[in-house]
Amino acid sequence: MPSFKSILLAGAVAMLPFGAAAHAAPKKTAKEAPVAEVIVAEPAQVEEEPATDFDSEAYAAEQKAKMQKEMDEAVALIEKMFDTSSLPPIEPARLALAQKTMGALIPAGSIEKMIDNLYGKMFKTIMGEFGGQSDLMLSIQTGVESEQVAKLDEATKSKIADMFDPHRKEREDQITKVIKPLISEGLGDMEPPMREGLAKAYARKFTAAQLTDLNGFLATPTGALYANEWMALQADPEVMVAVIKAVPPLVTKFIDRAPELEKDFKDLPKEKQLSDFSDKELSSLAKLMKVDVKLLKEQRDMWKTDSVEATDAVAVEAADDYAVDAAADAADAAAYAADAAADAVADPAYDRSNWSAADLKRVEDLELAYENASLAAQQAAEEAAENARKKLPD
Repeated sequence: MPSFKSILLAGAVAMLPFGAAAHAAPKKTAKEAPVAEVIVAEPAQVEEEPATDFDSEAYAAEQKAKMQKEMDEAVALIEKMFDTSSLPPIEPARLALAQKTMGALIPAGSIEKMIDNLYGKMFKTIMGEFGGQSDLMLSIQTGVESEQVAKLDEATKSKIADMFDPHRKEREDQITKVIKPLISEGLGDMEPPMREGLAKAYARKFTAAQLTDLNGFLATPTGALYANEWMALQADPEVMVAVIKAVPPLVTKFIDRAPELEKDFKDLPKEKQLSDFSDKELSSLAKLMKVDVKLLKEQRDMWKTDSVEATDAVAVEAADDYAVDAAADAADAAAYAADAAADAVADPAYDRSNWSAADLKRVEDLELAYENASLAAQQAAEEAAENARKKLPD
């Protein structure tokens, strides 16, 4: 489990601007090529990709497009999880009341105010960890164990950090100066859709009369103060400390109840595999999937193998022999691959590009079945060995 310091370090890296990240990494000029990927074609032969000019703009555009695709997929998943298409329409008058409520509860800058409670404390702590004076960073930079670094006083740590980066304080201030406006802009963009979403939720949760009462309260001095502070208070130091302190007992509960939870999960029926399906079940499955039942039967028959049961029995009788058997199987597989490679060189008939489509499919299907059966056999052997250990005397 990562330490709290490592989490902070990771957070700092993620929040660094592009310029700072580039400063930490080796710079590439327009004439420098990225490190060529090494491809092992045959033993004793190493081939490198030809060097090409590194296009930083094209690379950035490619990464941006990749990230956008991942974000779109995440949004689509969330929309599927929280499908709202079946919800009834909201009365316009009731929605207008809820929008007025949200206008009071989420005024411009309220989300930023909440983040400021974290930004001034948490972010500076992150920057301190990443800035070079933390035990972790000094240990990474010097190679000295962090326990030894921890014995030093803060003044000494500061002097050591300054030896590596005399301008670290200026750098931290500049990073903060650059990031803060960007965060403010991003949070400002979040407020309108958040207000709209909450307005719809409030309109469905509260009646028009209740929303009118809420708006009346928010118009009072006390209500206005509440509306201005309620969101920021979610990140108040006392709230954050209380929440963090509540986490360890929760984790401890799971650890203490692990044996009970494990037993409950073991009692659950196992998931069926295609090899468990009867002909009748395969016919039903084929109709649902609109495929030929013969295809499913071929797949099922490839999965069926007696080797799983045989390996299971051997492992129960001699669990310690499993590693030897697995090593022997691996050696046999390696020898088979080597022989096949040699045959392919000596005889062009083994070149798969010369095979018919039917022959190629039959070989690949059998190879896939062999791989699946091998994995299943290994898993069964591990389970059998574990069962044997429970029965064997300590």
